[in-house]
Amino acid sequence: MELPTSPDVVATGKTWIESAALEQLRQVAGLPGMVRVVGMPDLHPGAGSPVGAAFLSDGLIYPHLVGSDIGCGMALWDTGLPLRKVKLDRLERRLDLEAGTPGAASIHLPAEGASPTGHEDSLGTIGGGNHFAELVKVERVLEQSTLRSMGADPGNAWLLVHSGSRGVGHAINRRHVAKWHAEGVEPDSDVGRSYLEAHDNAVRWASANRAVIAERFLAALGSQGRRILDIAHNSVQPDAGAQGHWLNRKGAAPTDSGPVVIPGSRGDLSFLVTPAGSGDRNLSSLAHGAGRKWARSEAKGKLGGKADPKALRRTRFGSRVICDDKALLFEEAPQAYKPAADVIAALVEAGMATVIAETSPLLTYKTRRDRR
Repeated sequence: MELPTSPDVVATGKTWIESAALEQLRQVAGLPGMVRVVGMPDLHPGAGSPVGAAFLSDGLIYPHLVGSDIGCGMALWDTGLPLRKVKLDRLERRLDLEAGTPGAASIHLPAEGASPTGHEDSLGTIGGGNHFAELVKVERVLEQSTLRSMGADPGNAWLLVHSGSRGVGHAINRRHVAKWHAEGVEPDSDVGRSYLEAHDNAVRWASANRAVIAERFLAALGSQGRRILDIAHNSVQPDAGAQGHWLNRKGAAPTDSGPVVIPGSRGDLSFLVTPAGSGDRNLSSLAHGAGRKWARSEAKGKLGGKADPKALRRTRFGSRVICDDKALLFEEAPQAYKPAADVIAALVEAGMATVIAETSPLLTYKTRRDRR
């Protein structure tokens, strides 16, 4: 693949990136005040702007680049439950994360420093698209000392939670884009301050949402667990490297908060990594996942007769998938995503990350409802 000289793309010769994603990246690079844009190895086309990228701007922020799921991110929990004690049949019967959790807001929002938004009925729910809660087991540990310092036991089942701010971020983005479209906004203007205040609260609200999801999942397991990390990959924040510069991230995990979970599809390995290097080339950012290979609208057609809903509820690892939305089951099929190992290899080869541990799925929760 021929890589553009500007914008930058973190990739190897094996990295598969659509030309449409590269074109979107080039368009963003041409926005007023844009200093640098960097595509991650999971880069893929989004709705108007690419997903899997970080954008450095000078004197302006671009809310449309962050998108509607402000604060979307990954959390990792050690369930405290040894693998031998995990009863998947029982868990599959009991697990239901559809309705919100009454009373959770009064506990979890203050714990994260978040204020109520009017969307608390959905607190503790997964949402659609590529969001999930997944029970995993550790397949391989490469950095035992790092894992020990994190307090994560590789003999226990771990829980990955990928979700965001639900209707909170959607409402913020809808109000802003309806008036300002894709224009850059001065952070110190009335519009900028209003957006950033709502944005920052949405980031904290999203973290509370992941905590409630984990609490509900762990209750179904009969365990309490311990949160190891929680990192948002859709956000905008001041850049520590230069005054007046802002980092707008859409599907890019920051490297200044410690280890990062980079998930694969529900039928692939996920990776716990340590950020490495100075962060200059990659705008202090890493990939946020495997990245889509097929558009949602293409997935069912490309699978054709190769899969049926029943078969898609099991993976090559023998893991289980709870997803009662048949369209979503096809849209989120493992085949619709890039191999996670290729994404990780590009980051490692570039000196941007080292792998701490690899995990494989045991049970992936998407939804108990057919939303269509």
